[in-house]
Amino acid sequence: MLRLLGWLFGFGMFMALGAVGAGAIYLTTVSAQLPDYTVLKDYQPPVTTRVHAADGILLAEFARERRLFQPIETVPPLLVHAFLSAEDKDFYSHGGLSVDGIARAVRDNVMARMDGISGVQGGGSTITQQVAKNFLLSSEQTWDRKIQEALLAVRIESTFSKDRILELYLNEIFLGLNSYGVAAAALNYFDKALYELTLSEAAYIAALPKGPNNYHPFRRTEAAIERRNWVIDRMVENGYVTREEAESAKAEPLNVVPRAGGSQLYSAEYFTEEVRRELAKLYGEDQLYGGGLSVRTTLEPRLQEYARKALMDGLISYDRTKGFREPVASIEIGEDWGAAVFEIIPLSDVPEWQLAVVLEMSNNEARIGLRPPSTMDGAAGSERVEGVLAGAEIPWVSNPLSQFLEMGDVVYVSPVSGKDGVYTLQQVPEIEGALVAMDPRTGRVLAMVGGFSYAMSEFNRATQALRQPGSSFKPIVYAAALDNGYTPASVVLDAPVEIRNPDGSVWRPENYAQEFYGPQTLRRGIERSRNVMTVRLARDLGMPLIAEYARLFGIYDDMQPVLAMALGAGETTNLRMTAAYATIANGGRKIVPTLIDRVQDRYGATVFRHDERLCEGCEAGQWQGQGEPLIMDNREQVLDPMTAYQITSMMEGVVQRGTGTAAKALNRPVAGKTGTTNDYKDAWFVGFTPELAVGVYVGYDQPRSMGSSVTGGSFAVPIFTDFMAKALEGTPPTPFNVPPSMATAWINPSSGAQAYEGEASIQEAFKPGTGPNAMTSVIGLDANAWDSIQRQQRMQQEYGGGYSSQPVAEAPSRWEEADDDGWGGGGWISLTD
Repeated sequence: MLRLLGWLFGFGMFMALGAVGAGAIYLTTVSAQLPDYTVLKDYQPPVTTRVHAADGILLAEFARERRLFQPIETVPPLLVHAFLSAEDKDFYSHGGLSVDGIARAVRDNVMARMDGISGVQGGGSTITQQVAKNFLLSSEQTWDRKIQEALLAVRIESTFSKDRILELYLNEIFLGLNSYGVAAAALNYFDKALYELTLSEAAYIAALPKGPNNYHPFRRTEAAIERRNWVIDRMVENGYVTREEAESAKAEPLNVVPRAGGSQLYSAEYFTEEVRRELAKLYGEDQLYGGGLSVRTTLEPRLQEYARKALMDGLISYDRTKGFREPVASIEIGEDWGAAVFEIIPLSDVPEWQLAVVLEMSNNEARIGLRPPSTMDGAAGSERVEGVLAGAEIPWVSNPLSQFLEMGDVVYVSPVSGKDGVYTLQQVPEIEGALVAMDPRTGRVLAMVGGFSYAMSEFNRATQALRQPGSSFKPIVYAAALDNGYTPASVVLDAPVEIRNPDGSVWRPENYAQEFYGPQTLRRGIERSRNVMTVRLARDLGMPLIAEYARLFGIYDDMQPVLAMALGAGETTNLRMTAAYATIANGGRKIVPTLIDRVQDRYGATVFRHDERLCEGCEAGQWQGQGEPLIMDNREQVLDPMTAYQITSMMEGVVQRGTGTAAKALNRPVAGKTGTTNDYKDAWFVGFTPELAVGVYVGYDQPRSMGSSVTGGSFAVPIFTDFMAKALEGTPPTPFNVPPSMATAWINPSSGAQAYEGEASIQEAFKPGTGPNAMTSVIGLDANAWDSIQRQQRMQQEYGGGYSSQPVAEAPSRWEEADDDGWGGGGWISLTD
């Protein structure tokens, strides 16, 4: 018996030693496969990029994983206590593994095996083990992974402090609603910063790590509340809160308010999307969606709202002249019309309008049902609101409502001010457009609207639409002339001209009114947008020179040097045109437009700044009696400052006496130029004051005529004026800066010669060494042109008036939208000069 017992003991020892050896070999093998846990020292989790307006308002967030890194020192103790109570109450006392937790896990797995359930059943993981799994391992349920997790937890505990481990955990863990980390969860669930969370809210966030979908605030509300209350009870047991505080918190509803992603300012969607594209171009997709960049943009929210309203009002006003087209949709009105109309998605960025379904029709009045609002989980609300669509409140529709609306038609409506329950009809315009507002001194884009609705079309017509600028390009031609020996008083012949193309065809440019006006000064030519004299001027200068100026101003990168381009036949964007005019407005310093002022990385270091001007003395640590810092403007001077003032003065004349007179209503110095392209497909006005440069473009996305009465002066200028009136409200009028040594003289506006006392005259600006014409020298005057003028003059003697081929009795004696921007078309101009 003793020998048997000895043999059994020896065999047991042998087996034990073998098991220990096998275990050691297994652990050695598993350890060799462990990932390098020291990478946690330099771990940088993907962090949300946040974009702010110039005043600090949050515009947008870009992230694949919505995460905001929160240093452990700034995490409120209330939230820390909630997580410790829910996940690992002994976190600050164990060495990475919880004996109690392991015992519970072994028990659960043994019970599962006895019940025939295979695989590892989990449980028992400490916060340190979860850090090891989330950062370094996969989520597969195997014994190898659990053992690796335990080994890594021990090593992590020996290397990192408890606070660092907790910091990694709280910033990495997934908590639902695309929220990674506690800071993002606080924002996405409650729209709050961490320090603003209540006990109830902190406990709910701490309840989510076990499975956010299991405790979804809307789909599984009861389970979510039960789990939250369980966390609160654990906090009471651990002595973090009192029983009274706990009972009060448990009585509260979840109060979850999901936070919307994307643009946070409904009027700035086009702007924020353009910023997103620019950031992706600068830093790549990974940095954009995970680099934690902090972006300060140039957007002024107040101006953005003014710009959006001005453009929308202008587009709607034009669209209403075309009448009502068709309803948004038609539905079957069943037992619940609200559920049916809820299925139709409205334009999210036009909150002034609502969708409504026609429930009942009379002759000129309809009973309508408004689309119900959505609940927090995106379902249709239970409230059903009805109203009246009154034909008398729709002045732009002449026919009774019953002639174009039927029961079941879904339309846009808006409430009539001062009349409860009464609505007027709205319609999404077919016409589109863009407005850009820019600081002419810096190129900072203060407002940008790229179309009527971003929700309807993400195509940005301010930056992506390539359209012909028409006569709004002419100031570049005239600036080139003034920079190369001409003066505003120089005279160019406005008479028929033929241009023979290389293929043998002949181009005969025309003025808007299809008439010719003889010798005209450069000032009058730009004020009244003479096409033919612009072509003569461009031919005299040479198109290669004009193409170079277009490149310097940033309008075209490589303009074809053909004469039609002098009339704006090329294609460019509204943003480029506005930047070119801003270059003129600031005295000729080249403007590079920007939507971004500054970009900081996740640590606060500035990695991009738009303003690259040099500053001597800006880095001084303290004041020691030195003078103010000196800012050196190192931007390229692309236009003589005197030339810039001369062309500015001439474009002031466009507003005072020419094609942009609607802008006179601003009662301040304004310079600008209209543009209307061939067949009235595009209408432009680009203008500026010393404080603001603004470009307005309107036209159909698929180019087609807007009608012979639609010009830059009649369509684009009112939008410009509406915006500028609000943007500059309360600011005193500022005159344009006159460069030193610039001389002025009173001249005859027709001949450019010095004016005599008592005759009509205007004050003109001249560079040193130049002045009024001593004798009229007409550019482009030849024998054929002179014959044409003489024929016009004979008509004048016979019928009276100016250089018109029509009798006085048939022509009006005042301007009527005589915007000479197009390359043809109708229109009248006064016969008297």
